[in-house]
Amino acid sequence: MVFSSNLFIFAFVPIFFSIYYLLPYRARNPFIFLASIFFYEFGAGPIVLVLIGSIIFNYAAGRAIEATAGRRGLSGAVFWLAVAVNVAVLVYYKYAGFLWGAANDLTGGALSAHGLPRPDVVLPIGISFFTFQALSYIADIHTGHCRSARSLLEFGMYHSLFPQLIAGPIVRYAEIRGEILKRYVSMAMVSDGFARFALGLGKKIIIADHAGAIADAVFKLAPDQLSPGVAWLGAIAYSIQILFDFSGYSDMAIGLGLLLGFHFPENFNHPYRSQSVTEFWRRWHMTLSRWFRDYLYIPLGGNRKGPYRTYANLVLVFFLCGLWHGAGYTFVIWGLYHGLLLMTERFALHRWNLAPRGFAGQAYTLLMVVVGWVFFRSTSLPHAAALLQQMSLLGEHGGDRPSLVSFLAADQASYLAVGIVLALVPVIGLLPQRSALVLAARRLASLVMFVYSAALLSANTFNPFLYFRF
Repeated sequence: MVFSSNLFIFAFVPIFFSIYYLLPYRARNPFIFLASIFFYEFGAGPIVLVLIGSIIFNYAAGRAIEATAGRRGLSGAVFWLAVAVNVAVLVYYKYAGFLWGAANDLTGGALSAHGLPRPDVVLPIGISFFTFQALSYIADIHTGHCRSARSLLEFGMYHSLFPQLIAGPIVRYAEIRGEILKRYVSMAMVSDGFARFALGLGKKIIIADHAGAIADAVFKLAPDQLSPGVAWLGAIAYSIQILFDFSGYSDMAIGLGLLLGFHFPENFNHPYRSQSVTEFWRRWHMTLSRWFRDYLYIPLGGNRKGPYRTYANLVLVFFLCGLWHGAGYTFVIWGLYHGLLLMTERFALHRWNLAPRGFAGQAYTLLMVVVGWVFFRSTSLPHAAALLQQMSLLGEHGGDRPSLVSFLAADQASYLAVGIVLALVPVIGLLPQRSALVLAARRLASLVMFVYSAALLSANTFNPFLYFRF
């Protein structure tokens, strides 16, 4: 079930919250758990068993790690076994086909020649997110940063909480354990939650989907139909689409969390205003960046073991970050590309005390990030190469190629322009933050945005969130 669908907004949400607020407090957690399982099963079908299996296994693993904490060797063995099982499940469901293809390529087609078929595995929606959440849970128990859940219901609700189950934010158990056990919902939280949900819905329906229509049209073109202007338009449109699509989902998840009494961590902080790629990764998908930092980069040594080890750690982490996003060579190259950019920025800072700043820094960062999105969006490396050749004025020109104007329908161009302005200019920050008039205007704007988004949604078919595929 997708947040930006008529079924979710006009059926699931009103029915769920009508029942939730009427239930006695002790019945609310079981109801959330059952509703979350239904929410997942509705879209995933029998594959919901993977989620249920993950809940049971990781709850048992957490209890076992805590129970053996006094015996370091045994506790460590249980922990690493749990890590291995989680990673193995993720690899099987998400990467079996990709690994088969890579092995087949490396062996010159030997696998297919010997009749070994490509694995046909159904990808459980959101498996990357809930697996990383499970790994953070068992890791924090192992390191003593949190206690294990007291009951299977308690952990099951945390692990399947429907607002952030499919695409984050990636929430650590310690961050919401207190609210799982005891929470309340004030009128201010309801107001803020609705406003945040409406903001996210508007980002998705009004801006992301219209920018996405432009990006899709460009990225579907054959190489001989591309021109520099059209290639740049497609890359910029996709950059706006993915920002407003994913940050919109995060806003909706955070808003739903507030309506339930939960405070989820923020996931975006105006990333396109960054003045370096390093800063970009402190502002983009912050809960994922934090996960890789705390559970991989720092345990590998971080920046504590000399510059060359630091560079290697950065490249490895971003290689895995790219692979986490998708089982394909384009995602791997995208991850390595960002890892090399961070390595280069760190090298320049340490060697020459050189760091991009101000307008030049923001322009450099935008250029690097937009180029990176071409790899991320392209269907293959040759497809990405064709787009980048045109963007760098190295591709073939002339012939009967579509004009730039043909991709800019009036409404799509207008929404894309609005998205660019909102992404680059701190419009909200220019307004007084504590003015009662501004707060009232924001609430009214949220209501108008919700109604307008809902009207657009009712008139059109919905587009799934981009990060649902990860």
